[in-house]
Amino acid sequence: MKIQLTKDRLIGTGEKPYIIAELGSNHNGDMNLARRLIDAAKACGADCVKFQSWSKETIFSKKVYKQNYFLADDYRSRTDTNLEKIVENYAISKAELLEMKQYAEQVGIDCASTPFSKGEVDFLVDEFDVDFIKVASMDLNNYQFLHYVASKGKPIILSTGLSTLGEIDKAVRTIENAGNVQLVLLHCVAIYPPEDNQMNLKSIDTLARCYPYPVGFSDHTAGTCLPIAAVARGACLVEKHFTLDRKMDGWDHAMSADIDDMTDLVKSAERVFQAMGSGRVDRVESDERLHAFRRSIVAARDVGEGEIFTEDMIDFKRPGDGLPPETISAILGKSARRDIPYDQMLKFEDY
Repeated sequence: MKIQLTKDRLIGTGEKPYIIAELGSNHNGDMNLARRLIDAAKACGADCVKFQSWSKETIFSKKVYKQNYFLADDYRSRTDTNLEKIVENYAISKAELLEMKQYAEQVGIDCASTPFSKGEVDFLVDEFDVDFIKVASMDLNNYQFLHYVASKGKPIILSTGLSTLGEIDKAVRTIENAGNVQLVLLHCVAIYPPEDNQMNLKSIDTLARCYPYPVGFSDHTAGTCLPIAAVARGACLVEKHFTLDRKMDGWDHAMSADIDDMTDLVKSAERVFQAMGSGRVDRVESDERLHAFRRSIVAARDVGEGEIFTEDMIDFKRPGDGLPPETISAILGKSARRDIPYDQMLKFEDY
């Protein structure tokens, strides 16, 4: 399904936020597991599954492999494997990615990938025929790479983790200068997982004010609370890592959404989106409910014909299908034209 990017939202599957189940490397290099992830993402209601297109040569330099350590991935004391072997095992080949796209099409879910090099961009555009290109946070300040991606003419989804607003602005200008204005910006905190007080979801508002592009949310938090909150702040797209089992060995399983989480995210995001409305303040309740809940003017005591109405002679009670409370000023000081029993609703002809 081709996506269309507009100022206010990203439209791909209907009137709801576009949900990307980020598979990343959670397939662990096992295409049978990848198929199960695709099946599960579809069953959860996600709109898209996304892989990451990198190889041993495009993700790390030799220096990192020699150190055999990257953040929490410490292989320095292990004899059974090393970082280089793990990267080789977790990478998805071009042939495998094409196979996964074909499988996703059969299942009925969009399929995309994040490139880590120009060659991978070429593959995704020329052979994979990707609907959009997702650029990871780490490449936001890789302006030559951004220009190259933008020159391909595909819609771009750009994560803004690790970046200052100045760097984001330069990235946006780089993409625009390449002639591409099909852009979605994703608020992102590139910590796995971040603390709640690091999330700053109001950045979604800031990005929406600064740029004429839709804004979404790339989430690395545990659970579904914050991505749903992001939808409430106007996020048109939510990207969240997805796994079948958070206890599975691998890089991102522990901080990923499982099947229950993804199902809740999809349903709640749609519900919140529908509840957001247009921002126009208008009555949606029926006239029947309006009359049932509101009040009308009634006599607070027996009122004799000719008596002058004062405030102590008037009360307000349901239903609201008589004279509304705001008409009291037209009644006070007037004389009753008939005897009005206690608790009877007043009419225009009574004063």
